Amino acid sequence: MTMKMKMMMKLKNVFMLYFLVSICGLMYALTQLGQPCDCTLHSRQSSDLVHSRDRTISRLQGELKRLQARGNPEGPPKPALPTIYTVTPTYTRLVQKAELTRLSQTLLHVPSLHWVVVEDSPVKTSLVSELLKRSGLPYTHLCTQTPKDFKLQEGDPNWLKPRGVEQRNLALQWLRENRGPSDEGVVYFADDDNTYSLRLFEEMRFTKRVSVWPVGLVGGVRFERPLVERGKVTGFYTAWKPNRPFPMDMAGFAVSLPLLLANPAARFHLSAQRGNLESSLLQTLVSIEELEPRASNCTKVLVWHTRTEKPKMKQEDALILQGLGSDPSVEV
Repeated sequence: MTMKMKMMMKLKNVFMLYFLVSICGLMYALTQLGQPCDCTLHSRQSSDLVHSRDRTISRLQGELKRLQARGNPEGPPKPALPTIYTVTPTYTRLVQKAELTRLSQTLLHVPSLHWVVVEDSPVKTSLVSELLKRSGLPYTHLCTQTPKDFKLQEGDPNWLKPRGVEQRNLALQWLRENRGPSDEGVVYFADDDNTYSLRLFEEMRFTKRVSVWPVGLVGGVRFERPLVERGKVTGFYTAWKPNRPFPMDMAGFAVSLPLLLANPAARFHLSAQRGNLESSLLQTLVSIEELEPRASNCTKVLVWHTRTEKPKMKQEDALILQGLGSDPSVEV
């Protein structure tokens, strides 16, 4: 609602109040006919009420005239921004709440964003449910469990098996079931342990097919990035398995929602070889020549593949053996 409309509504309410007060005064006067009264007191009170009402009406009329003279201060309505659907797979661990809290407070600063959080769990946990309720973000909460044969075991290195595959695919399924061809937007796969510049989200917002940019602190080098010549991606700067179809990190691209909806078979593959998870999706959507370089032709790092150090619980374990472990009801 514009300022002008708000002022008109306010003025209308004042006139309605004046009308009701007048009716009440008339009814009161009728009931007092023939009764002795202090006319001086009633006259003074009525005069004060009328003067107060007239001052309010005069002030509102003046404000309305100033608005009309200036025109609409808000200008023409701005077009709605395409929604950024940020997909975050997550799993239960000591640092989960800290990671999701940090990410949620970054996403709070991004306009027109919908957070799709998918737990690697057979049920939605209370920790994630409550965090999302308090986040202040538009969100969708989903869950699905990674098949046992594809799940990392205690002591396995992170790179041994692809992670978050079924969770990202469930998010794609939700988008296809709940969004249509007329919906504008972009889909970004944002892990909960990365660090994101707010600028990154504005770089990706108007993606036509697949937009790309550098990722810092990944692949054993300071950064990986697409190589760009004359506004087109011609190759990739990476040290590890450079011959992959799309040698990129999950944090280094975004896909337009209409493109995903137009390709219902596009998904991540559990059977993808190590380092080829991103390629398993992108190969079905786009060619390298069609990639859209962002972040100043892929020369600016706006996302970092950071990882929180696994907490050392040696003292906690010792206290548990003594029956003095910390209160398990305190959520960390």
